[in-house]
Amino acid sequence: MENANETLAALVSRGGIYYRVAGSGAREQLGSLISGLKLPPGPDAAIDREQLLRAALEREELMSTAVGRGIALPHPRNPLITDSAYQFVAIAFFEQPADWNALDREKVHSAIFVVSASPKTHLNILSRINYFCQREDFRSLLAGRAPREEITRLIDESEQAWR
Repeated sequence: MENANETLAALVSRGGIYYRVAGSGAREQLGSLISGLKLPPGPDAAIDREQLLRAALEREELMSTAVGRGIALPHPRNPLITDSAYQFVAIAFFEQPADWNALDREKVHSAIFVVSASPKTHLNILSRINYFCQREDFRSLLAGRAPREEITRLIDESEQAWR
């Protein structure tokens, strides 16, 4: 079930924003984030945390998801859910920036974790996230670990302007 009209703001609202995520590298930080995620409820949306971590780490081993400027976009390579009603985006701010092998060599301070229901939706979500990562105002909010209200307001106002 595709939901191409779902906004990034709604996906972040569903996934959450997490502060002071522990760890000294991608593996530990992803483990900390995934262990604290608010996962979708119910048997139709059940995501096993171990499976999710394994999938995210396998993707990370293929190639770093660090996109530069202190931001990483970790995600499973293949969808682990089938219903778009349960896909989400979580934003994590790490206690300590860590080396995720970014091309610009900058340590990652923030991750935007994507769990989507299909390859098509996944690419659509990553495209929208990429747009925001190009914006100085969004990157400043991430670097400053802004309150969730400020982050979601910027995303929501921008998406409303697109309609």
